[in-house]
Amino acid sequence: MDGKKRANIQVGKKVKVVQKTDQRTGKLTEGVVARLLTKSATHPHGIKVMLENGVVGRVQEVITTEVEKE
Repeated sequence: MDGKKRANIQVGKKVKVVQKTDQRTGKLTEGVVARLLTKSATHPHGIKVMLENGVVGRVQEVITTEVEKE
């Protein structure tokens, strides 16, 4: 699922984010959303979030479970 739309992301969702320091390499960090930091409905580089472990990054992918797909 696309991480550029705020409507796709909720607190408690599992996501993959790119941190500011990893933007050049594109290395993704997986975690669970604790807070949404971007206020706008969309963002071209991904919605900025804080994960439960304190990592801040822009969502590149929202991980959906089999239960959510049904």
